[in-house]
Amino acid sequence: MTRFISVARGATCSIAAALLLAAVPAQANEGHDLTFSGDGTFIGPHGGQAIEVAVFDVTAGEVVATDTGQVAPEEPPAFSFTFPGVLEEGKLYDVHYWVDSNFGGGSEGSCDPVNLDHQWRVALTAITEPVSLEVAHDPAEQAPVCTSFE
Repeated sequence: MTRFISVARGATCSIAAALLLAAVPAQANEGHDLTFSGDGTFIGPHGGQAIEVAVFDVTAGEVVATDTGQVAPEEPPAFSFTFPGVLEEGKLYDVHYWVDSNFGGGSEGSCDPVNLDHQWRVALTAITEPVSLEVAHDPAEQAPVCTSFE
């Protein structure tokens, strides 16, 4: 009988401790927000076209967040995406994005080679606070990123 009470008391203490720990705010680093937008230079060549964005953890070699939208047809910003808490301090990230432009061919809704669908990669380093990143349309700076959207 004593043994049973001892086990029950231990289980009760474990449950109580777990409930107390669950109520304590997490002490681990909270992630930082990323706000990613495109200025008005995207509107002329890409207004009304679909855009996809991925946040890529460079060290892990994996996509940690994605979103889709449409390039605005008239007023800037051309696009804007928010990724709450996605960036952790001490990690390296890229923002990969592509516009479904199908210049001279390609398939609607799929990421085609750079000469058909415009695509870019932007590096994020030294993350210590929320990041607000605005990019301009620059075809000369394209980089293939379709593998992030498969």
